[in-house]
Parts: sequence; C-alpha cells; structure tokens
Amino acid sequence: MSALPWRARIYVVAVCVAALAAASTVVLTGTDPVALVVIGLLFAVLDPLSTVSLGRGRGVTLSASFPVSLAAVILLGPAGAAIVSLASAAYQPSRPPLVKRLFNAAELAVSAACAGVVYTALGGEEKLGSDDFPLVLLVVVATTAVYCAVNAGLVAGVLTLAQGVPFAHGLRTTLSTGLVGYLLYGLFGLMMAVLWSTEVGALAAVLVLLPLLVARWAFGQYAAEREAYERTVRTLVAAVETKDLYTRGHSERVSTGAELIARRLNMSEDRVELVRFAGLLHDMGKLGVPTRLLQKDGPLSPEELQIIALHPVRGVEMVREIEFLREAYDGIMHHHERVDGRGYPMGLKGDQIPEFARVISVADAFDAMTSTRSYRPARGTAEAMAELERCIGTHFDARMVEAFAAAIAEHGWTAAEVPEPAAGSTAPAARYDHDDPTSAPMPPPVARPIREDR
Repeated sequence: MSALPWRARIYVVAVCVAALAAASTVVLTGTDPVALVVIGLLFAVLDPLSTVSLGRGRGVTLSASFPVSLAAVILLGPAGAAIVSLASAAYQPSRPPLVKRLFNAAELAVSAACAGVVYTALGGEEKLGSDDFPLVLLVVVATTAVYCAVNAGLVAGVLTLAQGVPFAHGLRTTLSTGLVGYLLYGLFGLMMAVLWSTEVGALAAVLVLLPLLVARWAFGQYAAEREAYERTVRTLVAAVETKDLYTRGHSERVSTGAELIARRLNMSEDRVELVRFAGLLHDMGKLGVPTRLLQKDGPLSPEELQIIALHPVRGVEMVREIEFLREAYDGIMHHHERVDGRGYPMGLKGDQIPEFARVISVADAFDAMTSTRSYRPARGTAEAMAELERCIGTHFDARMVEAFAAAIAEHGWTAAEVPEPAAGSTAPAARYDHDDPTSAPMPPPVARPIREDR
C-alpha cells in the first residue's frame, strides 16, 4: 500500500470502511445464517474464476459470480449482500497484493449494499411474492444498473487517484464492458433467488449456475482460440517488421490508430475488431518484397515501384483463406488507394475505396510521418495532423481524418521510439516511402491479380 499515492490510500481505506459499515448491520436484519454461509461460499469460489471477456474495448464480460451477488441482494438484503461480497477476499488463487484484494472485495460489497438499498426501496420483496411478479423484473433491472454504476464509479475513482486515468474514461470503459453482461446475468440471479425461496432451497444454485458455468466454459474456449489466433497474427507481423528496423512496431500502432477511428465512427464491436486486425496485417505483403527494396537508399526504379505497389495484393493472398477476417481483406488490399484515384493497386476513387481501407490509410500515413526514418527525423504530432488535413480530398477521406483528429485529441498518441543509428553512420539520401503521403512519385495502379470469390 505504501506504493500508492496518499490520496489513493485514503480512498481505499474509505471504501473498506464503508463496506464494513454496510456489512455490520446484518445482525439487525435477522438474516438466515445458513443462506448467508452457503451463498457466501458460492461467491467466494466463483468470483476469482468467473470473468471471461468477449472482444476488446466495448466487448461483453461474462461473470458467473454476479448472479450469486444479485441473489444475495434479493434473499439477504443490503447487509447480507455486502458480507457475501466481502467473502471474495478470502480465496484468490492468483494471490494479488493484499491491498488490491481488500479493495476489490470492498468495492463489490459497497456496490451490492447500494443495490440492496435500491431493491428494498423499490419494493422488490413485496413484488417478488405477489401477483405483480412481472414488475419485479423492472426492479431487478434498476437494481442491476445501480450495482454496475457504483462498481464502475469506485473502480474509476481508484484508477484516477492511483494511475492518473481520467475519471470519465475509466467510468466509460468499465460500463461499456460490464453493463450488458450484468443486465443479462441479473435474470439468472433472479431465477436463483425465486427458486431458493421455494422448496428447492440451495439446490437452486446448481440448477441456475450449472448451465451458466457451462456457457462460460464454452466462451472461454472461444476466447482462448481467438487469443491463439491473435498470437499467430502478431508472429507474422513480427516477421514482416524484422525486414526493416525503421518500421518496428508500425503495424501495432496502425492497428491502434485504426481502432481509434473506428470507435469514433461508432462502428459495431465486430467491425472494430476486424479493422484492428486489418491494421495489424496491412503490410503483410511486405514478406513478398525483397528486403533490398524495403531498405534501399535513394530513388526506386519504375520496376521496383511496381514490386512495392503489389504488396497489398500479396498481403491479401497470404490471409485470404482465413475466413474470420472477412471485411479486413478490403482494408489490407486497398489501404494505399487515394480518394483522388491516384493510389494503388487499383486506382479506386472516393467512396469506391472500402471504408476499412480509408480508415487504415489515415492511421498508416500518420504513424509513418511521426516515426523516424533512416533519411529523416519524425514529425511532431501537430505537424503530421496538419499534413493529414492538407491532404483531405487528394489522399484521404475527410470523415476519417476528422475522426482521427478527435480521437487523438481525446486519447493522445504514443509515437514510435527513435532507433539508435549505427556507429559512424550518416543519413542516406531521401528515398520513396510508400506510407508517407508527401513522398513521390506514387506507383501507377496495377491490375488486380486475384479473384473476388471470397
């Protein structure tokens, strides 16, 4: 805890005190001790095993422990729900630092207690056992929303005080990944509470949670498969970037920039993930370009320019059998097209250029300009952005540049590290840089050598 800033330490202590205060009132509520122990043990076992993330950024998070927490809110009230959540501090196989373990348990306890207060205030207990039962669904939705909001606010608060993350950003990120999952799993918690309150009793946990855990396992297998695929993609990208020291990390940064633009354009989460993969793979075709051309000093001959101009086509040929990528093919194939029709490989113009390609071209050019090359220093962020804006209507789509500028203003940009020059080396003459919009000449368009039957 000594590593935390003093404000963060005070915050963590305050949250822990609030959790203990909420839990201490359980003696006044006449809570069923058997139910308290059983539900507490369930939560303690499930909490460290429960989270599976589907997608990035605004993806959905699956949590098998939340239905238990909501069932505790309904069956045990605010104080009982707080105690159940505190039980998660007792069992953490990953052995996180004690401060983190205590804070996580405390913020869950405070969230559950607040949700319990809302459930009670809205008359959830009366509606659960009456002819107005359907109305309890609205109460559960409101209770779940409060739980999620309090949880997100507490997490965002500690991130702000401990790491300087803007509160709004932390709050938005936590809500975007958790709210949908919480609302869906709230129904499981309601089912568990209803069955528990009948003659089924503790067996309700098995009846409700077993299918949920099976679904979690299936999603876990899916997430592991996607993770393995991404590692494979990054290995291929690393192979490309070993051919040219000055493009090291370029694909990762282009992927990040493309994702920023896609989110600013409010693309669906599936399309955001695809454009991110397209950004990672956009230069895959360089594996088919001789290293001597990628590292050549001075101007390239027309024949050499044609070889460079084919790298988007080669890239699609390398990944076209991966059906998962779908729309990403267009981003890889056409990211060097220009809106004035003078790009390559096909000389597409304006809206003829696929949206993914227009996104990637902006991120690609910006990273190229803000990276040091062997023959010139990196440009500053403001200068590179001004160049993007100057090239609107010739190289770039105005909507993509505007979205990128807004995203950079909000999130900032981590430019490439400056590579150390070799001892005794001198700066070579300027050469053609196919990623830099200020480089000339552009290669002429080439014929499309692959089929469109994907």
